[in-house]
Amino acid sequence: MTDQPSSQKKPDPCTFVIFGVTGDLTHRLVIPSLYNLAATNLLPDSFCVVGVARNGMSNDNLRESLMKGLRQFATRNVDEAIARKLLECVTCVEADPKDPASFDKMRDQINKLEAARKTGGNRLFYLATPPNAFAPISRELGRTGLLAEENGAWRRLVVEKPFGTDLASAKALNAELLKIVDEHQIYRIDHYLGKETVQNILVLRFANGMFEPIWNRNHIDHIQITVDEKLGVGHRGSFYDATGALRDMVPNHLFQLLSLVAMEPPARFDAYTVRSEKAEVLAAVQTQSEEEALKNSVRGQYVGGKIGDTKIEDYRKTEDVKPGSTTETYAAIKLTIDNWRWAGVPFYLRTGKALGIKRTEVAIKFKQAPFSMFSCTAVDRLSQNYLIISIEPTEGITLQFNTKVPGPTISIDGVEMKFRYKDYFKAEPSTGYETLIYDCMIGDNILFQRADSVEAGWQAVQPFLDAWKKAGAKGLENYKAGSEGPAEADELLTRDGRHWRKLGPNG
Repeated sequence: MTDQPSSQKKPDPCTFVIFGVTGDLTHRLVIPSLYNLAATNLLPDSFCVVGVARNGMSNDNLRESLMKGLRQFATRNVDEAIARKLLECVTCVEADPKDPASFDKMRDQINKLEAARKTGGNRLFYLATPPNAFAPISRELGRTGLLAEENGAWRRLVVEKPFGTDLASAKALNAELLKIVDEHQIYRIDHYLGKETVQNILVLRFANGMFEPIWNRNHIDHIQITVDEKLGVGHRGSFYDATGALRDMVPNHLFQLLSLVAMEPPARFDAYTVRSEKAEVLAAVQTQSEEEALKNSVRGQYVGGKIGDTKIEDYRKTEDVKPGSTTETYAAIKLTIDNWRWAGVPFYLRTGKALGIKRTEVAIKFKQAPFSMFSCTAVDRLSQNYLIISIEPTEGITLQFNTKVPGPTISIDGVEMKFRYKDYFKAEPSTGYETLIYDCMIGDNILFQRADSVEAGWQAVQPFLDAWKKAGAKGLENYKAGSEGPAEADELLTRDGRHWRKLGPNG
């Protein structure tokens, strides 16, 4: 086990309760993240994991299943001693919100484990479940007193996305949870915010005097936020057909990136202040009419094609997808922010499935410099000035600018300066959840969404949802799997005299 980083404290003793312990999320991300925290000596000294399953299983069988998942999904070599020590902390309990008595029994089991493990009554409840289970589980946790903070012990509730399916359901879910716990106890988790480059947006903006003075409408022409995925819908047809690209990605992942890029400088770096600024800028996103939403958006659905050597069939032929489905697998929207900093600066957001390249990036396009001084030279153009924050597949930052080509005459070409995390820092690969789970345990909710932020995001998205629902199949464009998406998405920018930034396989 490695030494604990000097800048990070160990969390308080606690009981980590996972609902959905037998599911994919737990095996693929939660347990590998806990292992990585254990390997860096950042788990509490007194710690236990309670895995909640609707159908009970023995402790040994659960531990064996979690070990198998760890070996498959670990981001680093698995040290058997560390893994065994972690999984020895795991106890399986059976509970189902449809059976209230099972929660009473679970409460008694947790009380006994806390006494034996000396976890001090601190509890973290992680809901790695489908969204329709959030409220029923929370109600039972509230009824049994498992979430009540008392005798100096903390109780926290971690909720995975999506946080609602539209504005009304998001408000209803927030209202339901806030009847049971206080806002400071709720940790709405979005794994994108665990990525180093996403967190680095704040440092890039506010710790560098070269950027913050020009981070406004006077110098920035527009901003593009892209989250493209190569994978098709796969075996998630039932979920995806009821959700679509807009609901699945925009109010959470893309809006989190937007809020970090567009927020005002916080007066201090604490959770309340930072989250307030993020919520304020999302509330300033202009709410469009349905007519404006149709004009300022493109939606598409993929048809058969190839991605590399993999053949992808039509979306509508995917298992559990309706044959005549009008669910979008691609969404591009244009937004504006009604405040001083961003007045007149468009934000273009796009996301889609079954595209040719996997990429997540924020591209800040700066305004063109005056060309007049070069009018008597052979120079007939200037390269685009971009600051590109790359999040996937490679984390880093690229600055594109113009320079003189060596030679006796004036010739200008665009060049790039690239910073890549893996080149400068020798950090072990991570899942992206380590920071978030660690923050949950130490009580730092700076990277988690607040109720007002969630609702502000849905407020901005709702007109698009309503307009697309009324339009049905009209305006739903097809695009070939493996392409860059529907051609109509280009028109969203070209009519403004702009273009999507092109990205090759190496970013």
